[in-house]
Amino acid sequence: MDTNLKPVIAGFIPLLDSAVVVAAAELGFAEQEGIALKLIRETSWANIRDRISVGHFDVAHMLAPMPIASSLNLTSLAVPMLAPMLLGLGGNAITVSNALWADMSAVGADPEGDPTSTGAALARVIADQQEADAPLLHFGVVHPFSGHAYELRYWLAAAGIDPDRDVEITVLAPQVMADALAAGQLDGYCVGEPWNTAAVDAGTGRIATYKQAIWPDSPEKVLGVTRKWAEANPETLAALMRAFSAAADWCADPKNNAELADMLARPDLLACPAEICLAALSGRIRLGPVSVKNVPDFLTFSGGLKAAPMPVHGKWFYEQMVRWGQVERSREAESEVEKVFSPTAYLEALELTGEATDMTIEMFDGARF
Repeated sequence: MDTNLKPVIAGFIPLLDSAVVVAAAELGFAEQEGIALKLIRETSWANIRDRISVGHFDVAHMLAPMPIASSLNLTSLAVPMLAPMLLGLGGNAITVSNALWADMSAVGADPEGDPTSTGAALARVIADQQEADAPLLHFGVVHPFSGHAYELRYWLAAAGIDPDRDVEITVLAPQVMADALAAGQLDGYCVGEPWNTAAVDAGTGRIATYKQAIWPDSPEKVLGVTRKWAEANPETLAALMRAFSAAADWCADPKNNAELADMLARPDLLACPAEICLAALSGRIRLGPVSVKNVPDFLTFSGGLKAAPMPVHGKWFYEQMVRWGQVERSREAESEVEKVFSPTAYLEALELTGEATDMTIEMFDGARF
């Protein structure tokens, strides 16, 4: 290793949206910014949270709501954190078992994945099962403080399904979701790619709907750092964000899809067939055995202004935490959330003269934030 390079240790979970971090390390973007980036693959988001809190990792590929939960002292080993850069938009889907999809399809679920239609169909199925006194359906998410948990809950609630009474929701690691579905331990799950396509490819699951349809162009993973590390290493953090921005632009170029899929498929990274990775990278999503839908923005990467976090992103996640009883609303908490998702450090690091403007979020059911 070049002794002039600044060592940075980054934790990641084997998901497609770790691509920016992987590409920065593998393709020299980090080295060009004077950083020796060492990647450590982890098995669960709880491990990512704990290891960055105690200093095993300098930075991490992280669930977007996790820095908020940590900063609000809602998790174990909680420390103040920042999410100074977005690493990917979209990329999640809600997959159900073939048996559940057959029941949903029989009552009119849209085969193209429209969340209003599929949610209404699931509500009909659940109502019928409640009349028959059948066991509750069992859904999996990757962490209580995750976009997956909030997207699943939002979709269910918009259809009139109470996520805390009408179904059971449990936490599993992303890479075991498809196996749990195949074993009959889950009836459905919300997870990032490629672990939805894996179930479809295995013939054991059907994608019912997806993140881009529920909350278009929404943040999924962020660069997670403790505030202590960020304050002690401002120049390193700035250099790292420049490297990640360049890597994100490379990942976003369609001509690099095949190379990126091959890289991510490696045994030390995602350990899955490259063709399963290609689905979300190319935007050609196999919803079921014979149903392919073009969703060009299913999972997107981008440097520049598009990678700047926005306070409104944090506010949406915070509102879900309040809605589902994870935190009490307070002005102090809202102020903390704005700090976590401030774009200032990122814009300064990239010397961007344009301003990343805050926005209004519009959900699939018309609700606005």
